Amino acid sequence: MNRDAAASIAQAGIDSVNPVRMIAERLSLRGSHLVVDAGPGAGAPVDVDLSVFRRVVVLGAGKAGAAMARGLEDILGDRIDDGLVVTKYDHTMPLSRVRLIEAGHPVPDENSFRAGREIAALADTLDADTLCITVVSGGGSALLTLPAEFGDRRVSLSDIQTTTELLLAAGAPIQQVNCVRRHLSGIAGGRFAVRVAPARTLALILSDVVGDELESIASGLVAPDPTTYGDALEVCRRSGIIDRLPDAVRALLDAGDRGEIPDTPSPGDPAFSTLTPVLIGSNAVALHAARRRAEGLGYRTLVLTSQLTGEAREVARLFPAMARDILRGLGPLEAPACVLCGGETTVTLRGNGLGGRNQEMALAVLEEIAARPAAYAGVTFLSVGTDGTDGPTDAAGGFAATDLLVGQAAGTPAAIADALERNDAYHLLDGLNALHRTGPTNTNVCDIQILLVDA
Repeated sequence: MNRDAAASIAQAGIDSVNPVRMIAERLSLRGSHLVVDAGPGAGAPVDVDLSVFRRVVVLGAGKAGAAMARGLEDILGDRIDDGLVVTKYDHTMPLSRVRLIEAGHPVPDENSFRAGREIAALADTLDADTLCITVVSGGGSALLTLPAEFGDRRVSLSDIQTTTELLLAAGAPIQQVNCVRRHLSGIAGGRFAVRVAPARTLALILSDVVGDELESIASGLVAPDPTTYGDALEVCRRSGIIDRLPDAVRALLDAGDRGEIPDTPSPGDPAFSTLTPVLIGSNAVALHAARRRAEGLGYRTLVLTSQLTGEAREVARLFPAMARDILRGLGPLEAPACVLCGGETTVTLRGNGLGGRNQEMALAVLEEIAARPAAYAGVTFLSVGTDGTDGPTDAAGGFAATDLLVGQAAGTPAAIADALERNDAYHLLDGLNALHRTGPTNTNVCDIQILLVDA
C-alpha cells in the first residue's frame, strides 16, 4: 500500500484551498482600493474603493469562516471596524478585529441559534455607507441558524434539529437538504442579503457543493433562491419523512405553499443589486493541485470528475473496476496511475454504527478487494473529507488496500459486509489502522478520492 503517496496527494489538494492563502492570492489592497481577482473566466477584477464607506464590517459563516476572516484581517487590518463569523467547534484561528462564535455541525445547536440572532442583529444595522464583506463556506447552513417566524407561523431550533436529522438519515443530497433548510430559516435562502441591504456587499465564497451552486452553499446566504415552499415539501415527500416532520415545520411549509407567508427572495429581488459574489475556491481547485502533486511523484494522472455524487457504497464500486482495467492495460492510464475524483456522496443509514461517507466508501472498496485480494496488488485507495472531519468522528476518511487485510480477522469479507450493513465503517477501519486523520483543516471543498495503481 502506498499510503504516504496517497496522503501526500490529498494534502496537496487541501493545502491549495487554505482560505488564508487563497485570500492572499486573490485579494490585494492598492491604496484605498480593495481589488479582488474574480478568477479564471470570471471577468474583470472587482474593484472596491474603501474610501467611500463610513465603515467596513465582516460577517459570515462556515467551517472556513475563521480562516477566511483571518485572511481578511491580514490584508485590511484596522480598516475592519467590526465583524462576527461563526464556525464549527475547533475550526478556529486567532482573530483581532472579527469576533468568533463556535457552533454545532451538521446539526445546529444553541450556539448556532445565538450566532443567527447576533449576526442578524448586526446585519440589520448596516446602511448604504457600509461595506459588508461576507465570508461564506460549507457548513454555514447548520452553524448559522435563525428559525423562521411569520406571525403565528414559526419553527423552533428543536424543529430544525429534528428535520435536519431526518433528512441526513434518509440520505438526501445536500442540495435537497438545503432547499428545506432555506425555507425554515430567517437568514438563509437570500434572506441574509435582504437584511444587509442597502449596504454594499462583497461575498467571498468557498464552495463545498457539487457544481458550485451558490444557492446551496451555506443554504444560499447571499444568493437568490430558485426554489419554493412547494419544492421543500416535495423533498420531504421523496425522502420519506413528510409524515415525521415536526408539526410546526409541516404547518409552516404548508402555509408557504399556499402563499400565506412570503417565500425566500427569488432572482431579480432588488436586495441583490448591491451584492457581488466571488467564488474563491472549489473542489476543482483542490483536485488540480492534487494532480500536480501526483505528477511530481511520478504518476500518470487523470482528474475524472469534481462532481461525484450518489450512495457512497455504490459509487465506491467504480474505483476497483478502474483499478482492474488499469492493471490489465485497458484503463484510461498506464501504471503507475493516479485517478482523482471529487464531490459529495451520501449515506442512507441502515444501522447504528459510526462513520462518515468517506469511511463508508473506503470500506466498500475494501469489500471488493477482500473478495479477491490477489487481483488488487499494488492498488491503494483513499477517500478524504477536505474539512478534516468525516461524519461524527475524529477521522477525515479511510484507506483501502490488500496490505490491510493480511492476518487481520477484522478484514474478512464477512466482517466487512457486517460493518457495512451496520454503517460502522469507523470501528472496522480503525481496527485495521486504515483511518486517515488530519484534524480540522479550516477549509471545506467537499471530498477527494484517490486511486493509485503502482503495479
